[in-house]
Amino acid sequence: MNQTKYKSVWNLDSIFKGGSGSPDLHDHMIQTEVYIKELDEKLKEWKTPREESDAYQIADILHELREIKLCISQARSFVICLLAQDPKDQVAQSYRGKTTALLSRYESINSRFKKRLAITEKSLWRNLLETKELKEYRFVLTEWKDDADREPSQEMSDLMVDGYHSWGEFYQSFMSSIKVEVKNQELSVGQALNLRSHSDPSVREESHRALVEKWAEHEGMFAQILNHLAGFRLNMYKSVGVEDVISVPLAQNRMKEETLHAMLSVIEKNKEPFADYLNVKAKMNGDSKMKSFHFGSLMNHEQQSIEYSEAAALIEEQFHGFGTEMGQFAEKAFGEGWVEAENRPNKSAVAFCAGFPQIGESRVFLTFNNTFKGILSLVHELGHAFHNHAMKSVDGINKQYPMSLAETASTFAEMIILEAAMEKANSDEEKLFILDEKLKRSVMNFMNLHARFIFEKEFHEERKKGFVSATRLNELMKSAIERGYDGSLDEIPIHSWVWTPHFYKTESPFYSFPYTFGYLLALNFFAKAKETGKEFEQHYLSLLEDSGSMSAEDLVMKHLGEDITEGAFWEKGMRLCIKDSEEFVRLAASLAK
Repeated sequence: MNQTKYKSVWNLDSIFKGGSGSPDLHDHMIQTEVYIKELDEKLKEWKTPREESDAYQIADILHELREIKLCISQARSFVICLLAQDPKDQVAQSYRGKTTALLSRYESINSRFKKRLAITEKSLWRNLLETKELKEYRFVLTEWKDDADREPSQEMSDLMVDGYHSWGEFYQSFMSSIKVEVKNQELSVGQALNLRSHSDPSVREESHRALVEKWAEHEGMFAQILNHLAGFRLNMYKSVGVEDVISVPLAQNRMKEETLHAMLSVIEKNKEPFADYLNVKAKMNGDSKMKSFHFGSLMNHEQQSIEYSEAAALIEEQFHGFGTEMGQFAEKAFGEGWVEAENRPNKSAVAFCAGFPQIGESRVFLTFNNTFKGILSLVHELGHAFHNHAMKSVDGINKQYPMSLAETASTFAEMIILEAAMEKANSDEEKLFILDEKLKRSVMNFMNLHARFIFEKEFHEERKKGFVSATRLNELMKSAIERGYDGSLDEIPIHSWVWTPHFYKTESPFYSFPYTFGYLLALNFFAKAKETGKEFEQHYLSLLEDSGSMSAEDLVMKHLGEDITEGAFWEKGMRLCIKDSEEFVRLAASLAK
């Protein structure tokens, strides 16, 4: 095997040569600021549309907004990558503040534009949307007009830079600075969390207890960060008349409330099969109940050591098996250094995919831990990157897809690998191993993420009344996990609110249900792919291309002919997961004889 083909350290120089000291990055930032100033001046002169010929001006402003957003995304993604590989890079930290300020100014300009559109006379608005200049942007423009009332004021936007986004950035920096000792070795949080799937149960437990000690030591600081984030968010919502905190993430995910309720109701009534799986696995580990730090344990330790080059080659092979476009994408991503996977200290704890829409590329970041789980983490992020790849030819304004559909693409990529592994399994032990990995994802989506949703909802309600202490946050987390896991988890990780980065994301609050949405939706799409064969790739690409310009409901109706506001749709995906649980329980009983 060609080891050099699959380098575990990414290439950032092809984007901006020289890292945080790049002259090109410096020039890019200056030019972006010039673009923002020019558009700001133009909007000061621009009037609310009065006739159809104003479509030309609207289209012109849209194009400028598109270019500015692409410029900001390019710089912001690059800075995120720099800080992930070296959280102590002070120049990159400075650039992060600058990119956040640019993004805030962009959002402020965009907000003013939306509010002007919102007061356009209704019949004229309908006619404008039918013009050749604006027709392809009809969905996004309608969304902007409808959401204009919820846009923050100029003053609030200015405050967000140092009063909202900065708290999220501080969380990332603080978390990256934390070190723990496991087996006499100093580890980053990311490395310690990776030990949750270690073959030695004593290592898993020691890592868990070392992290718990750190969380308890710093819980007061994390409570302040979380409270300040939520407090700012609630005040921002209140200033624009938003009372229901769920309404904003629903709008961000272009999803109806009926869809969320239909999905959650199906999850609520189908906990038992996954509790059964956890109970059976706990007994196989010698416990009466699943301990949280043993959840990630592997069923077959022979699967434990997988080199990064092997993982990359496997993903490339299976992506080729799915379709030509996906296979060529994998070759490009691995061949051109899009992936940072090296297991070394002083890296960020969080795996992610960063898109660079100006050049049609992505970068994937994780700490590969030589396990099958590591392969799935890698392919998950590559699924996001493929989504970005599929959107290359889509106009910039229509590129912005919601988180729920982003998680559909990442989960779909995981399923390609899981399905291939199951087909290649030569024994019941191997099948049990693969089923365990599949069911871990079901538990995460139907139990863990449900618990996160419950916690975040209840925390925001209490935050409306005042500061929520670390002790109370622990209580809320414990209660949410007990409900989410249907009482099937032991050694409840009450500090999950500390180390779950999604609670601290300022761009996308309630980043829990989008994962579950994406998971169940991907199950349905993958079932369709198995029926259709390689021809499905074109359908899949078409779906991804539409993901930035349709509501979730319309997208699924167009590409699957299904109504996702009805529980019956979600039951289909759920039944597939329940079948996995039943097979796991059966195989475990058979092997125990």
